[in-house]
Amino acid sequence: QVQLVESGGGLVQAGGSLRLSCAASERAFSFAAMGWFRQAPGKEREFVSAIRRNDGTTYYGDSVKGRFTISRDNAKNMVALQMNSLKPEDTAVYYCAATSYYSRSYREPSQFNYWGQGTQVTVSS
Repeated sequence: QVQLVESGGGLVQAGGSLRLSCAASERAFSFAAMGWFRQAPGKEREFVSAIRRNDGTTYYGDSVKGRFTISRDNAKNMVALQMNSLKPEDTAVYYCAATSYYSRSYREPSQFNYWGQGTQVTVSS
């Protein structure tokens, strides 16, 4: 069973930056896409960003567009999320996700069949 391991969460002041990384336990396993979701207490899991493996097409949630950047390293089976201009409302547990299914776009949790354990991001005001 392929596992996803996140790193890079933490506490940061509003306006600051953090970089999240996610690595798959098996480098040779090819995902169709990888991405990030987040979940704040009492809220539903929210789409943050995703990137397709074959052509690098990226997708962003409206609330993070222009502030977050997703990137991938196919050789290492890794995905990263650079988060700039962080706001208190970005506070959540961030989950790495990956899918073996090809699709036109990737925004729904149901499209992803591999999940990490989550890493906490806290933005103080």
